[in-house]
Amino acid sequence: MEPQWINISTPELHMFPMGWLLFAALAVVAYGVITFNRFIGLRQRLANAFSDIDVQLKRRWDLVPALVETVRGYAGHENEVLTAVVAARSAAMGAPDGPDDLPQRSAKEAGLATALRGIFVLVEDYPALKADTNFLELHRGLVDIEDDLQNARRYHNAVVRDLNTLREKFPSSLIGRAAGIAAGVFFQLDDEQRAAPAIDLGPTPPRPGD
Repeated sequence: MEPQWINISTPELHMFPMGWLLFAALAVVAYGVITFNRFIGLRQRLANAFSDIDVQLKRRWDLVPALVETVRGYAGHENEVLTAVVAARSAAMGAPDGPDDLPQRSAKEAGLATALRGIFVLVEDYPALKADTNFLELHRGLVDIEDDLQNARRYHNAVVRDLNTLREKFPSSLIGRAAGIAAGVFFQLDDEQRAAPAIDLGPTPPRPGD
């Protein structure tokens, strides 16, 4: 009896590796789409985060003229300090605001914060100014702006960190490079650079009847 050979060249066995290849290809495509969408989402969050920073910076710009004029009413001869604040405000407002210009813009804003701190240093020599209701209201407004600005900056930098991490890790880095995703830039403005330091208002006067 002649031996009978089994034909293992069946369609089912040929389809087995092809099925796995198709599955792997679909998985790669799905990963690419999901990762690309993550990049797009982070870029959108980054744009929104910087928009929040921009709002707080403009609020600070808007407050400066009223603050300067209030201080001028009590300390008009402190012209050097007041002129420095006005010049720093103009420099900050004129700084480029493109996505690649954040280091330059943050440097200009830090210069404005430094100039504003000069106002609050000289205020210590003018008790009448420290007691001025308008000045105290402006100081409180600036403190609120500084708090909001620091919160916006921290959120912005957290999004930058997440974006850059995704852009640098493998294999998501391949998707980032293929899609031309640029690295995010941190907005550097430290807590020590607050424009509105605390003011010593002296002892609180006793209330009537105490």
